[in-house]
Amino acid sequence: MSGWLAYLEQLHPKSIALGLDRVNLVRDRLGLAPEFPVILVAGTNGKGSTCAMLERIYLEAGYRVACYTSPHLLRYNERVRINGIEATDDALCLAFAAIEPARQETPLTYFEYGTLAAMWHFMQAGVDVAILEVGLGGRLDAVNIFEPACAVVTSIDLDHMDYLGNTRESIGFEKAGVFRSGIPAVCGDPAPPLTLVDHAARVGADFRQIGQAFNFVRHADGWDFVADNEVLHALPLPALNGNFQLYNAASVMAVVQALQTALPVTIDAMRAGLSGVKLAGRFQWLDTQPSVILDVAHNPHAALGLAENLRRTPVKGKTFAVCAMLADKDMTGVARAMKEVVDVWYVAGIQQARGAEAAVLLDCLHAVAPDAIVQGFDDVVLAFRQACLAAGDDDRIVAFGSFYTVADVMRALPETLGDAWRPIK
Repeated sequence: MSGWLAYLEQLHPKSIALGLDRVNLVRDRLGLAPEFPVILVAGTNGKGSTCAMLERIYLEAGYRVACYTSPHLLRYNERVRINGIEATDDALCLAFAAIEPARQETPLTYFEYGTLAAMWHFMQAGVDVAILEVGLGGRLDAVNIFEPACAVVTSIDLDHMDYLGNTRESIGFEKAGVFRSGIPAVCGDPAPPLTLVDHAARVGADFRQIGQAFNFVRHADGWDFVADNEVLHALPLPALNGNFQLYNAASVMAVVQALQTALPVTIDAMRAGLSGVKLAGRFQWLDTQPSVILDVAHNPHAALGLAENLRRTPVKGKTFAVCAMLADKDMTGVARAMKEVVDVWYVAGIQQARGAEAAVLLDCLHAVAPDAIVQGFDDVVLAFRQACLAAGDDDRIVAFGSFYTVADVMRALPETLGDAWRPIK
């Protein structure tokens, strides 16, 4: 498996090369035309949560459910699941081997190759529905080579601006590229850019926006899904933390409603799916002393959601932040979003090609919070270990800023916390 992944990494001179011509060519050579419904999930934040809720609901309804997400935390296998179970190394190697002869001399990126392999695997397994998470943008992302039965855009904000543009309008247009003529197009952003709305109209998509075609009403212990022709009462709050998750959950219900003819789902399966969903690294709380919270928030929009969650769950002691980010992210914006909810900062470098050095993150933090208590470390594990030494039983440690940050902490948990560590479910 490791040999295949190393091979995939060197096939294309760029790690990201947007465009569909190359991957379309290999798809056609392979004859990858799934007959089962495909759901495309795009958006700046909330894609992973939306995929996880859809996956759980359709599993509870008795379907054979495929899910392709990215990036992974600890193992590549996390990206490719059937019925919630990660693909084995052998299954993935078989899929990669099927792609290679069809590729011929066509250069594919790591993500493009993996996308084709995932779909080949799903088709071989005979799944009932496939949920595909967009890697970057939408219009030119590899998953967009497959025709969706429904497409959803969760939110639109500033991220990946080197590739998608530096305004919500340009980013909204790129994400709207997953919409198709006559196909349900769900938007979970209550105030989407006009470019997204206009593109949906231009292509003739069956556009359904939260706050217009559907909405949610929250109650003390649950919520109602409200649509033009349906109200679903007393739904359980999603088992994922945060008020913003109701926007994702409502979008999920809109997708389920749109596909009811092709994929019928009972109200009991909907409720069970919302209650039983799990997703690592999204305000994931570990029952330790001090408590540890893992969150992959890596842009200002996600950081605002993390800060809201921290305010809603106050702690007796202090909040220690272990933060490391990629250099192409808005580090200043993230620091600004989090500065009021963090008492002590331990910032670190990420040992990856795109990783920002601790000194750069320190400068961003000092610019927005000059009085902040901050220490810098060469890597995330050192920062996390120091936070564990400094924090008391009534304190909490929040590790965030990147998938790499959370993954490094996950790997360090058993050794660092010892008897206080609990395996991550």
